[in-house]
Amino acid sequence: MTITLQQLRRTAEARLREAGVDTPDLDARLLVEHALGLTRHDLFTRANDTVPEPDAARLLALVERRAAREPVGRILGHREFWTIDLALNPDTLEPRPDTETLVEAVLKALPDRSAPLRLLDLGTGTGCILLALLAELPNATGLGVDLSPGAVAAATANAARNGLAERARFQTGNWGAGLAERFAVVVSNPPYIPSADIAALDPEVREHDPLRALDGGADGLDAYRIIAAQMPDLLQPGGLAGLEVGQGQAADVAGLLAVAGLEPAGVFRDLGGVERCVLGWKRS
Repeated sequence: MTITLQQLRRTAEARLREAGVDTPDLDARLLVEHALGLTRHDLFTRANDTVPEPDAARLLALVERRAAREPVGRILGHREFWTIDLALNPDTLEPRPDTETLVEAVLKALPDRSAPLRLLDLGTGTGCILLALLAELPNATGLGVDLSPGAVAAATANAARNGLAERARFQTGNWGAGLAERFAVVVSNPPYIPSADIAALDPEVREHDPLRALDGGADGLDAYRIIAAQMPDLLQPGGLAGLEVGQGQAADVAGLLAVAGLEPAGVFRDLGGVERCVLGWKRS
């Protein structure tokens, strides 16, 4: 049986739509490009080309993985974030557009993007936040810390992948414990889902992101309590803290930073209108 590229793409879209995938057209296109080694332009100029059966079978196998709610980024093995491209592994949270809110807020708060700043990213995962910031701050350097050696390996590889290896270093650690250095900026996207809510998450998240990167304890704030208490010893005078937060958590997290002696520097909403990021200054 012969099938054209256009027919194959439509078959993939229909299967994903039937499976209840939120963005069947986009996901099908990404999988077609990946499986067949095509560009977006090829999808139009070669729409009537016949696809060899082995190639079609390879694509349809990927489509079935997506229909089973495996995220596209996991299938492709990488995910775009900000201006960079990040490889994923089972030890890393898949970066999401919501986290770009934190990157944008930090950049807007910095008075001089050309300064030789030192950055710290706690629970770095893929390294997405630190590497996105370094891509915009040409004279900055940074350290990323994660409890998982697998995440540290992924972040280290992602720094090299994006030409940032000379300015980014990653190591295993438990948040900021044992760090003697003080930093101009400390950022984190810690686990913030209340434990009881994990089971109700979308299967793309619940079954494919590492649990330790999701579970924030009974009220979702366990990691923030630790990080906020460490901030005075991690930030240099005039330093900036930036934390991603879950829906409804901004006021509580701002309160934790205030108790630690930081001055409020704003709460920022993501594109969906959710208060997604809390900033604070250490003035002295």
